Amino acid sequence: MEMKATLENDLKSAMRSNDDVRRSTLRMVLSAVKLAEVEKGAKLEESAIIAILQKEIKSRNEAISDAERANRPDLIQDNLAEIRVLEMYLPKQMEESELRALIQSVITELGATGPADMGKVIKTVLPKVQGRVPNDRVSLLVRQILQS
Repeated sequence: MEMKATLENDLKSAMRSNDDVRRSTLRMVLSAVKLAEVEKGAKLEESAIIAILQKEIKSRNEAISDAERANRPDLIQDNLAEIRVLEMYLPKQMEESELRALIQSVITELGATGPADMGKVIKTVLPKVQGRVPNDRVSLLVRQILQS
């Protein structure tokens, strides 16, 4: 079943079961998906929907750090609950050791020698890990490996 249909079916079941957190989170995601479809003028691919989910998780993490600075534990809990709902729809996350091995093989394949080659390495790694690792984590690991 395609991702958008899964989200819509899960929204219906959340509405039936009166699960407010899932209902509001899924409505927000579906709204973002529909907006992106209107802007593109076509149906979104799975990878684009996964990117929207990752973007929403990232914004929740930023909201959590803001709530921590404002000493608002209620907002922190709300955002954590929404993140748990969003993460259910992402592909299984890649282990760090698996990611390191992939980055090492790409570095060897490209013949990268230092931080100047970081862009080439990241450009090759990102499509291989789409949705399974946040882009900032890939960037950080590539930088660490190339500097050592």
